[in-house]
Amino acid sequence: MSGITGASSDKYIFTGGQREQYTKGRLEASDIDASSPFPTFHKARTGHGVPAAEREREAKAAGVTADAVCLSTAALPSGRVSSRMVLLKELDRTGFVIYSNFGTSRKSADLATNQQAYVHRLWFFLDLNDGTTPAQLTFACRSLCFWYEGMERSVRVEGTTERLTDAESQVYFDTRPVGSRIGAWASPQSSVIHDRDELDHRVQEVRATFQVGEDDQTHTKIPVPSFWGGLRIVPQRVEFWSGRNNRLHDRLVMTRQAGGQGDGAKWELERLAP
Repeated sequence: MSGITGASSDKYIFTGGQREQYTKGRLEASDIDASSPFPTFHKARTGHGVPAAEREREAKAAGVTADAVCLSTAALPSGRVSSRMVLLKELDRTGFVIYSNFGTSRKSADLATNQQAYVHRLWFFLDLNDGTTPAQLTFACRSLCFWYEGMERSVRVEGTTERLTDAESQVYFDTRPVGSRIGAWASPQSSVIHDRDELDHRVQEVRATFQVGEDDQTHTKIPVPSFWGGLRIVPQRVEFWSGRNNRLHDRLVMTRQAGGQGDGAKWELERLAP
């Protein structure tokens, strides 16, 4: 195979032990707000403790994908996992919010069979699996993963999920471009369609239904679909990661203690071996 390098010619990729060292920072227990993971997550996301030049470089490199997150779900009984990129849209004192199709999408089908799911993205990593069986879970679980190369930081979160109300979802839906709102109605997400023309035809049908012209960018009378909305990931465990030399990374994990919710939650802080 031409163009393939490494220890063996039967590999498309072989990087071996070649890797630059992580040198951008460190993570101490004193850097963590022990009362809640949210302030620390926000500081990590905005580059607190990272030199200004590095923060600026990372922001330019990330662009509009700065809040992209990979959401993974698993179906039972097969256990087959599927992943897709979504956007983190909100963070409050309760949890992390994404918006998506929950009617025809594969993620919704997975959730119907499995109360556990996973979400990834680059530098913030939420992984929700506390060892309980699906039958014991009240809400489906999720995991999110963010990674910011320029800041050499990652966060992993584990938690349960809850759907936002239609009213809450409508507030966000109204902020979307008109075309995106039309698209949410028109696309039977993850369903097989014959060709692109079929999708374009569905878009035109939705435009006609809501009387939205091709050039209409200000139309606001479009209700949020019943099959579309927000999903909040309520963390139970959050791990903060910072790259260090020789792969001896800093890992600090916060675990929610039983009985506490919202601002009243109590968290235990521990350091993990890399």
